[in-house]
Amino acid sequence: MAKAARPRRSMLYMPGSNARALEKGKTIPADALILDLEDATAPDAKELARTQVVDTVRGGGFGHREILIRVNGLETPWGQADLVAVATAGADGILLPKVESADMVRKAEAILVGAGAPDGLALWCMMETPLGVLNAKEIASSTPRLAGFVMGTSDLAKDTHAAHTAMRLPLLTSLSWCLLAARAYGLAVLDGVYLDLADDEGFAASCTQGVELGFDGKTLIHPKTVAAANTAFAPSAAEIEFSRRIIGAHAEAAAEGKGVVVVDGKLIENLHVENARRLVALADAIAAAESGA
Repeated sequence: MAKAARPRRSMLYMPGSNARALEKGKTIPADALILDLEDATAPDAKELARTQVVDTVRGGGFGHREILIRVNGLETPWGQADLVAVATAGADGILLPKVESADMVRKAEAILVGAGAPDGLALWCMMETPLGVLNAKEIASSTPRLAGFVMGTSDLAKDTHAAHTAMRLPLLTSLSWCLLAARAYGLAVLDGVYLDLADDEGFAASCTQGVELGFDGKTLIHPKTVAAANTAFAPSAAEIEFSRRIIGAHAEAAAEGKGVVVVDGKLIENLHVENARRLVALADAIAAAESGA
């Protein structure tokens, strides 16, 4: 069963070694922030970044934003210490890099629990290697603590020797496979980053494709792309209005003992009502978050 609606239209990476950027994250209108101890942090800054991120998260002030901390992998010199340090920092979730098996998830979870992680601390998995994609189903079912997948399309393209094309055809199998696994187990799933910050049109097209594929939102590398992602991954006013009409019309039909109803010439069944309720719940959650509720 899918989890309660939470807006994740935009999930912005913030370098953990940049204290100024961490503070700026408190004012950026992203639905979620990934405070990064891994790729965005140089080896000689790993320990400083860890301390800064933990202190910043403990200090609060992020409002409605969902806060994830991306740690280094357990095979690195910093991975275990990262997990111990972030276990009680107060983040919403911990993002594990380059996950390739359910066992990797459970090992990280055991360290977090041993370090005092609360029951509500979620785990997220970067899906960014061929083996990880192939094992998406077992990873998705690894633990009830798992909340979602984040696609690492840059690493996937590198490892599969794929080209970065406008329509991302070389990556569609990987994207769709992970989407299927995530939805089968009620997980959120976020699209990968768009690397060309000068190409606004290309970014918009990538967001549109992400929506069409079924992603909840997009991971981002610059604050200037947040507004466009928020717009692309939110239900439109027309979609919300039609969804509310579908829900109302179906309720009236059900009260009369009818299983189907026609709205604007379209046959409406239970599956349409379920999707309408999902869109309305998402729209309500976005409105609540943006109002500061």
